Amino acid sequence: MRITVDVDGTKYTDEVEPRLLLVHYLRDRLGKVGTVVGCETSNCGACTVHLNGRSVKSCSVLAVQADGSEVTTVEGLAEEDGTLHPVQRAFHECHALQCGYCTPGMIMASVDLLNENPDPDEQQVREGLEGNLCRCTGYQNIVKAVQQAAGDMRAESTGGAR
Repeated sequence: MRITVDVDGTKYTDEVEPRLLLVHYLRDRLGKVGTVVGCETSNCGACTVHLNGRSVKSCSVLAVQADGSEVTTVEGLAEEDGTLHPVQRAFHECHALQCGYCTPGMIMASVDLLNENPDPDEQQVREGLEGNLCRCTGYQNIVKAVQQAAGDMRAESTGGAR
């Protein structure tokens, strides 16, 4: 089947097998290896991307289902000049990663959470990320990073300094 999809601001048209998962299309066909393959059962969230602005687990979406859609991967969050997205920056500054395997999915889910709720409390962050698993960090620094990013994003939107 022929699909056309906009990934990180670039339009792609490809022939794909109807059963090809979006995660494999992104990684194997487009080289977007920041989107990692975790459990392939939608339990871990490591493969989370944005599909038309909402986070989805790309191992549970067929590439053909993304036809005509916009997909943003973790590689597409940073500015063209390399400036990190506030969530990416906060994850780095707050040491919200250890092995890093879950980090791309956590970042994508966090961006979606903050788009929905720009000022979440700790419980709201934990609930908002409950579909993304981390086996290393204990989540404390992840929660801290999301809350720091929320503050940074609010400051940026009002023209305030970080």
